[in-house]
Amino acid sequence: MAIEIVLPDSGRVEVTTTFRPRGRALNGLGDSVQAQLLWSSLDSTLDVIDSTTGVSLAKVVGTARLQARTGNLFSNPQTVQVLARLDSMAAAVSTRDTLDVTPTDSTVDSLSTPLQIATVAFGGAAATRRVVYAATTYPDSVPAVTLLPRDTVFTATDGTALVQVRLHAGPLPDSVVVTATMRKFHGDSLPGSPVIFVVEIKP
Repeated sequence: MAIEIVLPDSGRVEVTTTFRPRGRALNGLGDSVQAQLLWSSLDSTLDVIDSTTGVSLAKVVGTARLQARTGNLFSNPQTVQVLARLDSMAAAVSTRDTLDVTPTDSTVDSLSTPLQIATVAFGGAAATRRVVYAATTYPDSVPAVTLLPRDTVFTATDGTALVQVRLHAGPLPDSVVVTATMRKFHGDSLPGSPVIFVVEIKP
């Protein structure tokens, strides 16, 4: 027999939140068999509130290990990454920028100033959290712009993230609206999201 464990959100939870793992006992053919699982934490960063359901509380930012057993059969310890609780986001710079450009027939070598967001988190900085930027040009008939380094970035160790707008050769837009969006692990929009930046183009 063996014990299979599935953790929510790939084993990532935010400090002060509770979660419930799923587990089942398997026979030698890999089929599920009836068995009562008992859960326990191997680290102080995580408390198992109910040993029969596995409901656990993330206490401190760090790494924890969760284990299930039935009788004398123990599962492999499963790693739980406890992260700072992401509470909100906001613009870290002015949400309006003016980009002075000098286009030629073939190139436009111009970048906007960094469009930076900052996060507020409990338990530490919200590092390595996903931020999705999207750009819309006005009028929309002009060539699209590029966001550098890319349209999806991750927050740095201080909980901030940024992109810059790069223009393409051709007719210039009047402005570019850039939105920055973040979500919590369970999919809900983060308070303060989206942050909206407006880059005005000045030929």
